[in-house]
Amino acid sequence: MRFTMPSTSIDISEEDGVRYLHFGSEWVQGAMRIRRPVDLELAYTREMMAGLLLRDATRWPKKILLIGLGAASLTKFCYWKLPHSKLRVVEIDAEVVAAARHFFKMPDTDRRLGITIGDGVEYICQDGPAFDYILVDGYDENARVGALDSLPFYQACRARLAPEGLVSVNLFGRSNRYGPSLKRLAEAFDGRTLAFPSCDSGNVVAFAGNTSTTVELAQLKERAAALRTNTGLDLRPTVKRLVASGLVEDGLLRI
Repeated sequence: MRFTMPSTSIDISEEDGVRYLHFGSEWVQGAMRIRRPVDLELAYTREMMAGLLLRDATRWPKKILLIGLGAASLTKFCYWKLPHSKLRVVEIDAEVVAAARHFFKMPDTDRRLGITIGDGVEYICQDGPAFDYILVDGYDENARVGALDSLPFYQACRARLAPEGLVSVNLFGRSNRYGPSLKRLAEAFDGRTLAFPSCDSGNVVAFAGNTSTTVELAQLKERAAALRTNTGLDLRPTVKRLVASGLVEDGLLRI
């Protein structure tokens, strides 16, 4: 099944119980398993939430900023699974918001969830509140990010982070040449960055923080188990991939 929204380049397709969002191309911009609409269907979205392994997820994050809505996968997960968090979503295209509400069960705005229709770069460069977790996942129909992958943008993200804050960036489409992107991120955060191993889809998720972070492997495993119990998010495979890739040295993961 495929459906195109009138007057837009947004396409909706379904296959094997999964609904997909496209921006006028075959690139998948988001996905939802219809019988489990809050679960994170795509591997890279699960790994974008791996900041929950780096902090105490029982109290963190209090404020989340999501730049790029897509199929609202991350928004729904954070809204329903992290009830202590308040969310601000910045999406440049109002039609994407309409599609997320109509086809992907995005919750209505309320005291915990706010939507801003606008440019993510402009939003982050303005004065405003600090966020504990900034999730950057904004792409056009050709899988391009533009100024969302620039040194000034990453510097502005740092300026809008709380002291213990983290930024999570999806480097989709740059899995074989994400070096320059990671270099810009590292420059903005004084080297406090970590790129996870590439997912099967080719996505590379990178993290950066205002302060250095060190987490013991045993604690990573404990937090992954707790997350699975409390939210259904299974990051145990992610922990195994981090170990296999050599990023966990002497039993420690560092950013």
